[in-house]
Amino acid sequence: MAFDAKLAERINSALMTINPPGLVSKAMFGGVGYMVQGNMACGILDDRLIVRVGKDAYDEMLALPGTSVFDTTGRPMAGWVMVNADVISEENQLLEWVSRGVDFALTLPAK
Repeated sequence: MAFDAKLAERINSALMTINPPGLVSKAMFGGVGYMVQGNMACGILDDRLIVRVGKDAYDEMLALPGTSVFDTTGRPMAGWVMVNADVISEENQLLEWVSRGVDFALTLPAK
């Protein structure tokens, strides 16, 4: 399945609202990754949002409805969650999740 182009448009709009420094999008893992100052903040895989939340918030974010472990290779990526489409159907929900990823990426040293 190709990544959801409509979700990409919605994420682009959310990112324009946030306006993080050093924003770049790149084709990754059959989807799109959004980088902030060289660190990935979020992305799209199929029709789901990938959000980098960090290891400290990982368990808390996985406990939220509609989230799951980010695992495409049989090796789960701690600090990253997948968010189902129904959890981000409203723009404010999407903005909240994208903001989480951006906020975490901004805690990391710029690359």
